[in-house]
Amino acid sequence: MMSKILIFGITGSVGAYLSTDLASKGHQVVGVGSRESDNGFFAEKGIEYLQLDITQRDQFNRLEGHVFDAVVHLAGAMPSKMEGYNPHKYIDTIMTGTLNVLDFVKNQSIPKIIFTQTRADSNHLMGSERPVPSEIQRSFPMTGDHSIYTICKNAAVDLVEHYYQSFGIARFILRLPTIYAFHPDKYFYVNGKRKVKAYRYLMDLAANSSPIEIWGNPSLKKEITYVKDLVQIIEKAIDSHLDGGFYNVGCGVGVSLDEQIKGIIKVFSPKDNPSPIIYRPEMSDSRQFVHDISKTKKELNYIPAYNYLDLLKDFKEEMEINRFAKLWGNA
Repeated sequence: MMSKILIFGITGSVGAYLSTDLASKGHQVVGVGSRESDNGFFAEKGIEYLQLDITQRDQFNRLEGHVFDAVVHLAGAMPSKMEGYNPHKYIDTIMTGTLNVLDFVKNQSIPKIIFTQTRADSNHLMGSERPVPSEIQRSFPMTGDHSIYTICKNAAVDLVEHYYQSFGIARFILRLPTIYAFHPDKYFYVNGKRKVKAYRYLMDLAANSSPIEIWGNPSLKKEITYVKDLVQIIEKAIDSHLDGGFYNVGCGVGVSLDEQIKGIIKVFSPKDNPSPIIYRPEMSDSRQFVHDISKTKKELNYIPAYNYLDLLKDFKEEMEINRFAKLWGNA
């Protein structure tokens, strides 16, 4: 059945991939972003774009006249996008913004909301081979750029749950690992400082046949998920007749550091001149974790479509065509 979907945070990586996929399948999509202009990108895809600040309740009247079947809430400040440090943005956009979104959902009698949660709520469970369950005692990092961010995301999750218990709004809360998605901007922020994303840096090294170092234990595994598998999960949540709950996003199979590097070299290095690998076991280990996605599979009928090599190959294709250039610009 075709639905009418409202997406908050449509101009970001997940929002752009999700909205265009939904529209291509015949759904009506209305997107909200903080940017004044999307450069006409969404109109070309049959998607209505509206500029709206979710921290301002009075701006939600711009959405009047629509009847939505579901809301996908992806908006809010993130450490990876924050230059310097302004924790008030987390309070304003994640806590106040989510409360305003929920009030709109309730007042408009929208039956469902889909909300993304940070994996940092499970940091205390990482470091072992045991998959992180969907249902956990949520926590937050006590220090660092993800601390107040995660406090706010946890509070927003509690608000979403309150609106489910009080008003019957179905809620699908999706715990995200790092989502691999091509975007022409290869930079992000760590503790407020601009850096190249690690996997983009490795892809560049491989493309130039430069040596790549593997630090620490090369067998440690990490959950690696492609944006198009996340899109699949969100779409299945939109279609679901369940009340929802907490769902882990992922493939459920960790990719070792050795496999990560060898995969990048296989896909991005010239075939006749692949990057050499230098093992550095004396260096610090990477953090190991994998998600238990059994609930996501069972309740949402989710089957991951992209293994690690498939992800890299499709990422490279997206990089070459850069189909979101009108929205995001060029590298």
